Amino acid sequence: MLAFDALRAVDERDAYANLVLPPLLRKAREKGDFDGRDAALATELVYGTLRRQGTYDAIVAACVDRPLREVDPPVLDVLNLGAHQLLGTRIPTHAAVSATVDLARIVLGDGRAKFVNAVLRKISRHDLDTWIEQVAPPYDEDAEDHLAVVHSHPRWIVSALWDSLGGGRAGIEDLLEADNERPEVTLVARPGRATADEILGALGEGTALPGRWSPYAVRLSEGGEPGAVDAVREGRAGVQDEGSQLVALALANAPLDGPDRAWLDGCAGPGGKAAMLAGLAAARGAVLLASEKQPHRAGLVAKALAGNPGPYQVVAADGTRPPWRPGTFDRVLVDVPCTGLGALRRRPEARWRRRPSDLDGFAPLQRGLLRTALDSVRVGGVVGYATCSPHLAETRVVVDDVLKQQDAELVDARPLLPGVPALGDGPDVQLWPHLHGTDAMYLALIRRTG
Repeated sequence: MLAFDALRAVDERDAYANLVLPPLLRKAREKGDFDGRDAALATELVYGTLRRQGTYDAIVAACVDRPLREVDPPVLDVLNLGAHQLLGTRIPTHAAVSATVDLARIVLGDGRAKFVNAVLRKISRHDLDTWIEQVAPPYDEDAEDHLAVVHSHPRWIVSALWDSLGGGRAGIEDLLEADNERPEVTLVARPGRATADEILGALGEGTALPGRWSPYAVRLSEGGEPGAVDAVREGRAGVQDEGSQLVALALANAPLDGPDRAWLDGCAGPGGKAAMLAGLAAARGAVLLASEKQPHRAGLVAKALAGNPGPYQVVAADGTRPPWRPGTFDRVLVDVPCTGLGALRRRPEARWRRRPSDLDGFAPLQRGLLRTALDSVRVGGVVGYATCSPHLAETRVVVDDVLKQQDAELVDARPLLPGVPALGDGPDVQLWPHLHGTDAMYLALIRRTG
């Protein structure tokens, strides 16, 4: 029931599972009839169903006598929950069917419960591999549609990721598979307030590992709870993907000509990168201005920066119409709003919610923020343009378009990510889940020349 409630919230309210599920789990625990194993199963059912929704939709469509669009969304959610239990877990067939039909009786009524039972009986006749052979077109006939069904991504996203990644079949399959894996929980030891060694020592052997690439990263073992870490509760550490940490570190370490006193995070919410930058700036005697357009997100930034060892300022301001004067800063970061296609591991529902038309909505804002960032940095200063999307329309195309109108040049970002392999031809950098174990963060470093 809890998993169904979460799926309905995702569908009806455009909610995100990572925001909906924790309070539902907490409420269930408070009732006293819900333990850790129940919570783990509910989490797997929600995220597994969302990740594999495209595949399960194709299988359900082959087992019903009407177009899938004519199946009521709550019924489809119940069917997909049942399909995931049958095809994506080790739950015995009879238990999966029985539990799902019981759920259908409660939330849908007896009549539709019979329909659910009949469909699940059909699904249970084959395993996942056999079903995929039946419902996915052959790769040689339609490669993108084949990959879309097999790896449960919309076809347009498969196409976009493949264009950005390049290469043959193996690479795109590895990427799509990585998108369907549960990501590690990674912490950041905020510079000047905590160290990775301190957190690792406090957690003890077997519960956490150092980051792969960032000296500030700590990877929690499966089932690790960030809220149980003292440094996280105290605000000296936070949850932050290692790719985001690398973006902030690369900007902070980019070579400059001249002074290094004033830094700007122009899209600072919710505050993860700003907290890193503020600590790094303080160690050099520099000051960070963290700007965020939405006041409530600016409040989150202020909370993340509280306790920083040096001076900083947080403002609620529109990064395309800033209150500061041009040429004020030595370093500027703009992690621009985007489709989020680089974080599908963490927000699997986003792949079904996004549309190609969303790119048109983000494009003017992304270009405007980058132009303002370049105006805000002094001659010789450096701007970091970052986005959690590998889509070329949000990465290289934006940078190329803006550079045609600005006196600026790209800086090779690859040497600023020491030890990180497979960074391509540069000078910009695209990180990948299957190659680096991070979100698909993009970074271009740009020096203003005039």
